[in-house]
Amino acid sequence: MANTRTPLLSRDTSSLRTSSSSHSLSSLERHTQSKAREVIRYVAFSSAILSCLCAGSITAFSLYGHLFQERLRYTQLQVNSVIIGAELAMYLPVPLFGYLCDRVGPAPLSFVSAILFGVAYLLAAFTYKSGAKDISGFTHERGWPLSVMVLAFCIVGMATTCMYISAVTTCAKNFGRGKYRGLALAAPIAAFGLSGMWLSQVGERVLYEHLPNGKRGDVDVFKFFLFLAITLLAVGLLGTFLLKVVNEEELIDEAVEELERSGLLEDSEFFRRANGGGGYGSVDERLNDENAEARRVEEAKALEEEEARKKTWLLNEETRRFVKDHTMWSLALGFFFISGPGEAFITNIGTIIRTLYPPIMNPTVIPTSAATHVSIVAITSTVARLLFGTLTDLLAPTSVGHHYQSASNSLASLPPRNERFTISRIAFLIASALLIALGQVILASGVIQNHAERLWIVSTLIGSGYGAIFSLTPLIITVIWGVENFGTNWGIVAMVPALGATVWGVVYSTVYQWGADKTAASRDLDLEEDVLCYGKQCYATTFWAMAISVLAGCGLLLWAWKGRGGWSQRGIAV
Repeated sequence: MANTRTPLLSRDTSSLRTSSSSHSLSSLERHTQSKAREVIRYVAFSSAILSCLCAGSITAFSLYGHLFQERLRYTQLQVNSVIIGAELAMYLPVPLFGYLCDRVGPAPLSFVSAILFGVAYLLAAFTYKSGAKDISGFTHERGWPLSVMVLAFCIVGMATTCMYISAVTTCAKNFGRGKYRGLALAAPIAAFGLSGMWLSQVGERVLYEHLPNGKRGDVDVFKFFLFLAITLLAVGLLGTFLLKVVNEEELIDEAVEELERSGLLEDSEFFRRANGGGGYGSVDERLNDENAEARRVEEAKALEEEEARKKTWLLNEETRRFVKDHTMWSLALGFFFISGPGEAFITNIGTIIRTLYPPIMNPTVIPTSAATHVSIVAITSTVARLLFGTLTDLLAPTSVGHHYQSASNSLASLPPRNERFTISRIAFLIASALLIALGQVILASGVIQNHAERLWIVSTLIGSGYGAIFSLTPLIITVIWGVENFGTNWGIVAMVPALGATVWGVVYSTVYQWGADKTAASRDLDLEEDVLCYGKQCYATTFWAMAISVLAGCGLLLWAWKGRGGWSQRGIAV
């Protein structure tokens, strides 16, 4: 029975599709169309890079996070509630936004991100300008409540996801099945990491406060937020017109054909209906010209509806198979244990620096700044993303059977005998995670205490590892599960850092506040007024625990790769 079935895309349907295009076009016209598609593809790639260069504005939080403490009198827990709200809003809706991006395209999401960014940063700017309010029972004459700032950053989080997922999905679908898909995916993700660096530098060196002595002070948060609102609004609107996926119909057709060859469609209702319909047939030559034209229009409309129905069915089918795959859950859980600690360090760099020296010390004497380390993290994560993306293109094994593997066809994807030397992408991913763990161990050991000039070692290690895992994980997803449903698949996995960042943000804040209370008690200060912490006690316990968490994540990745029913046993060349 399996050998008698006809393809989902029947010959009659295929001929109908091409009759109005390829048969009526000269070779020159087809060549011109191909060139035009390539131009659209690379223009979309450039727009995606620009979007990602601006979308990561939230990674500059350390530039002004400590000013929320000093100017608005937020406690460390309240500061973390702002960034946690942003991270939850940034990660939790990723599956929804990825789902929409796969089905309606990236351009509408870019438009939504433009509006959300503009509204959010304007709201945050005026909330900051209003001053402090209701801190430790003391109400100032003016000032908007903390909840408004949390709301503003929640909107920032959603806007970040919309702009990021629209840009990365565009690159994944346009280049994700080519020879250099690792670099094609690494480039926009690396640009996302760079956004924190250049935005921080603009804030620190251009939009700064002028001190009475004429020197440069902290970032002018109000002006910085206005700058972000205008810039991100413009970039999002530009992406609305330029972010396009080229030849998506071919991706859908190829994926359906692979499902058919794999034998996974035999029980599909869609497959039975497609085979039972007998196709649309050809135009009856006995009809007169008018009837023939009407028939062609009718069949073209029916074909368009069938293509839309086929795309919806395929994406839903791929989503179902993705969430039922136990190795996906191992990958997602490992990503949770690894990404959360990295996220917590990056968002708390500013307060970590302040714990290295006594609170009475003049901040201008401290031999480093939050902006410097935001830039270090941005640069190292960018280099790591591009480096690991290129290395995987050169050294990782080539996937032969693509992403529909089963016991019946896994032998088809086994590597040939005299294959070149290869290193699995999972090995690169685990190595990246170990960089994060090493940085956390160095910080937890206390060797940085009173030596802020050494903190660059920690920022470099964690920035490199963090950047690489966010480049390699989506790449691995395209290798194992394909690119047609990339937005949804990556969205599901990308959601877990929200929980990890929340957990470790709360742990860090709790340990920090405990250390702040001890610092205040040892100096006989009012516990309600002193919210700053000093010493190894403020962070050591947290970062030892984070290092253990990262190692647990590495174990889960190994299980998904080499464990029972893992990718290695299925014959998937990861």
